[in-house]
Amino acid sequence: MQPRYDVLCIGNAIVDVLARVEEDFIVREGMTKGVMHLIDWERAKYLYEAIGEAKTNVPGGSAANTAAGVASLGGTSAFVGKVADDRLGRFFAEAMNDDGARYLTEPLEHGTATARSLIAITPDGERTMNTYLGACHELTVNDIDEDEIGAAAITFMEGFLWDPPEAKRAFLKAAEIAHAQGRLAALTLSDPFCVDRFRDEFLELIRSGTVDILLANLKELHALYETDDLNVAVERAAKDCRRVAVTMSEHGAMAIADGESLWVPAFPIDKLEDATGAGDLFAAGFLFAIARGKDTEAAVKLGCLCASEVITHIGARPLTSLRELAAQHGLEV
Repeated sequence: MQPRYDVLCIGNAIVDVLARVEEDFIVREGMTKGVMHLIDWERAKYLYEAIGEAKTNVPGGSAANTAAGVASLGGTSAFVGKVADDRLGRFFAEAMNDDGARYLTEPLEHGTATARSLIAITPDGERTMNTYLGACHELTVNDIDEDEIGAAAITFMEGFLWDPPEAKRAFLKAAEIAHAQGRLAALTLSDPFCVDRFRDEFLELIRSGTVDILLANLKELHALYETDDLNVAVERAAKDCRRVAVTMSEHGAMAIADGESLWVPAFPIDKLEDATGAGDLFAAGFLFAIARGKDTEAAVKLGCLCASEVITHIGARPLTSLRELAAQHGLEV
């Protein structure tokens, strides 16, 4: 049966709060630049005020951004992630549908608030995230619809969601359903912070075949295999997973497929404005191409192109049609 969705994404449903800050703000607030910090509700309220008025609320969440990117490519996508039945939750659900990705999850009627991530963007374009997860942690196996998962060519999950036990069970159930239907399951490592916490579990996911496609950046791949030697990390990844894609910032991206590796350069841009969402949009292009039967090199090229669009402006979702952008660069979608 032909898939109804190219990519179905499972992840944290988050409203991003984007703000430009100076380097001293990162230092003053005790943040580690370029990584994601999990914060509680009190810290979230404090930082929201500390950032001031120059901030913008946009729908976010890593896997949700990927779903929006697939839709911008002209693909079919869906998203599973929990929000609360509150103002930000309704905003998130409407924004997903407006971006062309079907939103599949019933809201949480009682309990914690919808998640939000305060993203401090320094002048070099680097983003430092401070995330209150709220309702995200309430995702359970009951939110996994067998018919929807079975209808997706690829089911994709973000490592950011691997913390709550119920969410883990939800992804394992989704991967089982996908494989039973002859579909693929994919995982992004998300952040070195996630890798350090869940290294053994992530390795078990890929070595057991639960995950067919692994996505990571260089820092995450090094953290996964506890080595600074890229060749060693690549060699180990090639043994563990059938297909791996690794983003390398301005140096493009590489992929390992069936034991063979290849590299694709980054697409040139005029100016880096905001690195937020670069990995998410790479995942959109890469997974969409794989879902449509393209080869690995074509998938890496499309991923790099999608990433190049999102880093030229503020926000983690494309502002122009990725399908049209691909056509302009001679990439078939």
